[in-house]
Amino acid sequence: MWKTTEFSSGDRAFSRPRWRKYESMHIHLIAICGTGMGSLAGILKAAGHHVTGSDANVYPPMSTYLAGQGIPIFNGYEPVHLEPRPDLVVVGNAIRRDNPEARAAIDGGIEYTSFPGALRRFFLDDRTTVAVTGTHGKTTTTAMVAWIFTHAGLDPSFLVGGVARNLGSPVRLGAGRHFIVEGDEYDTAFFDKVPKFVRYRPDHAILANIEFDHADIYPDLDAVKRAFAMLVDGMPKDGTLIAGIDCPNVRERIASAPCPVVTYAIDREADYRALDIREDSGRVVFDIDTPDGRVGNLEVSMPGRHNALNALAAFAMSRVLDLGPDAIRAGLASFEGVKRRQEIRGEEAGVVVIDDFAHHPTAVRVTLEALRSRWDGRRLIVLFEPRTNTSRRAYFQELYASAFDAASAVVIAPVFGAEALTESERFDARRLARDLRKRGIDACDTATYDETLDVAMKRLRPGDVAVLMSNGGFGGMHERLLDALRERNANP
Repeated sequence: MWKTTEFSSGDRAFSRPRWRKYESMHIHLIAICGTGMGSLAGILKAAGHHVTGSDANVYPPMSTYLAGQGIPIFNGYEPVHLEPRPDLVVVGNAIRRDNPEARAAIDGGIEYTSFPGALRRFFLDDRTTVAVTGTHGKTTTTAMVAWIFTHAGLDPSFLVGGVARNLGSPVRLGAGRHFIVEGDEYDTAFFDKVPKFVRYRPDHAILANIEFDHADIYPDLDAVKRAFAMLVDGMPKDGTLIAGIDCPNVRERIASAPCPVVTYAIDREADYRALDIREDSGRVVFDIDTPDGRVGNLEVSMPGRHNALNALAAFAMSRVLDLGPDAIRAGLASFEGVKRRQEIRGEEAGVVVIDDFAHHPTAVRVTLEALRSRWDGRRLIVLFEPRTNTSRRAYFQELYASAFDAASAVVIAPVFGAEALTESERFDARRLARDLRKRGIDACDTATYDETLDVAMKRLRPGDVAVLMSNGGFGGMHERLLDALRERNANP
């Protein structure tokens, strides 16, 4: 009477009978502190499973979130972390084939799967899956859709690659029929080399934009396009693709979609188009031209044209899933943003300290433009850490030179994990500093986190805005900078 989940992957977990998902299991996650893996751990815990995990990089906010959920985390990767023997191991995509803990699980015959495999197996099969995909904006847009549905009383399940302020958690298992999930184009695991969103098999999807990223797994833009083609071509005929057609690479891809395509844009005619975009006291306000007429004065409490575009995508998806304009407007107006997205971490000695996840040149540029608009007349002092697998490589060397044009000064931290890269493939922080100075921007590279802090402190003065850009812990720089400013204020 029980069906077997049908997947073609060699992942043995996919061949397990579906009734197993209703049992309480001991599930161990390797690389648990990634945003997606940490969120999955939370929802597995909420579903009644005993959850443990391990990671080599444990830092807030995910470590704090997991501790709050009562999920123990082992530091580093060792076979002994698999004692007592778990029923299932979920292997994160940051884990290499030779990882000792993953190898011990596989060689020891423990059932294993990937993050998307676990999500599909335990949570997506019985729900309407809504995936938000694209190179930029998917965390914020996913959080917006999840909050709109929550605010409207639909009690959705969701999994966001960050911590949304309204939702209080990156993940929740609701009683409603929708599961809203951030669809990452990164591959699922070393044993299943396809994009995560392919394994989600969404009923409805947003495709916001396509640019080159994840240089460690995609050799060029064409490879990234082929990954998104798998999403588009795999959409169900009765689903809907919400497409951001300001991006030429999206326009190129959507012709092959087997399902209805609903378009949205700012700069061209589309089914949903944002008009009259304006900034108002840190909020972005705009109108939308829709197939049902114009909807005026939508507000989002995050500045920037890119956030108007994120909200437009969320509006279009919500309308397709039958929410009324007033309900969507109320949801967007009360949306409070996502941690690490233009997040104010504190203010000391007259300096506002902002944390942002931006690392791709496009994301750096639009985020700094938004902050320039929000903090007009104040100096933006940027502390930038090249940390992602793409940004610490040389691929974006030239593009970064123009990404910081809205900054008053830029302090470049050492390239994270530089020793793992050859000099020829490594991002050149000194060259970026030199290129920025040629554009009239005060800039310098630094050799250690201590030097990054010291150089930044010498530049910061009351009235400035310090913008910290990193996708990781940044050596605790946020707290260290606030402490240093506090100390300066106490001992001028």
